[in-house]
Amino acid sequence: MWFGRCGSVVGVSVAAQAVGLTKIYGQGDARVVALDDVDFEVHTGEFTAIMGPSGSGKSTLMHLLAALDTPTSGSVRIGDVDVATLKDTPLTELRRDRIGFIFQAFNLVPTLTARENITLPVSIAGKRVDQEWFDRIIGVLALGDRLTHKPAELSGGQQQRVACARALMNRPDIVFGDEPTGNLDSTSAAEVLSFLRRSVDEFGQTVVMVTHDAHAASYADRAVFLSDGKVVDELRGATQDDLLHAMARIYPRHDEPSTSSEVTESDDRNDSGTPTPADEDPAVLYRDGGTAPQHMGEPADEATVEISMPRRAVQD
Repeated sequence: MWFGRCGSVVGVSVAAQAVGLTKIYGQGDARVVALDDVDFEVHTGEFTAIMGPSGSGKSTLMHLLAALDTPTSGSVRIGDVDVATLKDTPLTELRRDRIGFIFQAFNLVPTLTARENITLPVSIAGKRVDQEWFDRIIGVLALGDRLTHKPAELSGGQQQRVACARALMNRPDIVFGDEPTGNLDSTSAAEVLSFLRRSVDEFGQTVVMVTHDAHAASYADRAVFLSDGKVVDELRGATQDDLLHAMARIYPRHDEPSTSSEVTESDDRNDSGTPTPADEDPAVLYRDGGTAPQHMGEPADEATVEISMPRRAVQD
């Protein structure tokens, strides 16, 4: 096994590939580089997690790989197809037939039953439902007794399982999940993640999941870290602890207090030589950058301030 361009493993089938991928939003002072010359590959039959904090470019990368958006420069290939060469109709067919989507907000059609939502991509394509495949997915996801229910009659976890089944109905080349467990409780999240893991192991499915959660990413074969629009690291077979340590290393905090020895006693006081409240307690900070209110000294004599009605009644 040896490595080629973009760090690809030669001999391993590539389900999707990005080369020199750049995405820029806005112009002038509002210009934002969401992705900056990214080379990236998704290997067939693998579960890949794309990780990073908000603004790192992870969702932008997924949207470009899934042909939901167009890059400013660079190219995306799904299998052997250059997405940029496709007109509207072939592009729609590629999304429908070769790509599955699982969204954080489920995106189920509220007027359709669970069964109708699951088979919707097949129906739109004008194909017949593969009943054996349908039954297999429903069995794995334990949805057999919920097929006649509409989304409003299902729990969040059940809705996301319906979305998972829908994503796999066309046997797509790749399933993309955009924070698929973000709206779920821990039990429902574990069910969805276990299904995605099982779909890779048992069905040979290729899964790409965007997440900021180390626990979710620990289900993946490979975790790729983005920062400021660039791929900055990658781990394979990582545990949750491995991922947490990597995140602490890649995304360190920058708000640690200064340890400089150059601060003198006079620096700690205001012009009058009196310590300020912020000096007395450096931990007291406000979100707008201001300091704690000035200490006004001892309260005035009780006779000069308003006395509460109960206390006044007692004194009278």
